[in-house]
Amino acid sequence: IPELLLCCCLGLLLLPGGAPQPFLRLRPSPSDNLPVKDIVEHPDPEYDPKEQDLDERTLRKKLGSHFDPGFMAVAVPGPSNTSGAEVAAGRGRAALPAELRRLELGPPRGPRLKVGKKARRKVLQWLWAYTYCPVLYTWKDLGVRFWPRYIKEGNCFAEKSCSLPEGMFCKPVKSVTKTFLRWHCQGWSSQKYCTWIPVQYPLISECKCSC
Repeated sequence: IPELLLCCCLGLLLLPGGAPQPFLRLRPSPSDNLPVKDIVEHPDPEYDPKEQDLDERTLRKKLGSHFDPGFMAVAVPGPSNTSGAEVAAGRGRAALPAELRRLELGPPRGPRLKVGKKARRKVLQWLWAYTYCPVLYTWKDLGVRFWPRYIKEGNCFAEKSCSLPEGMFCKPVKSVTKTFLRWHCQGWSSQKYCTWIPVQYPLISECKCSC
């Protein structure tokens, strides 16, 4: 998966007490490993946006066309978790991919197996039930220093192997980025300056059965 994020900004800040502390990550770091790991925030609420900084109308205008209600929410959204049973049911409904429809049944260097259309379809559907790798979405709370603070994040189904024989698992192969606003402070104590800045957040968009 290509690196889709801007570089992580590094620096130093001083806490109100005067002791230097390493600047925590401003945004998700570039990574081939998705979903993005949680960002460890500075615990001091002094670095949180205040009520006047969270005006929804102003922030929607600032985010503009990047606001995607399908993948972000301002208020706590309803559950979108997918169970193992629902994944299995989805495998039965999903269309067979072209490479599987073209699959020749039989040993690699031997004669083709002669089977009827109905039997062939059942065999291919059975194989598809093991190799199908859907993207499972759950809502994640990014915290008050992101706006919108809720993101619908994708994961690959990994409760069981997706191959016969076993050994391969569903892994991310494609991702997309969504733009959020990130509350960012510079300076020290009462002299600090804080504002919302746009950052990109990568999301898994496709999973595939692989080693």
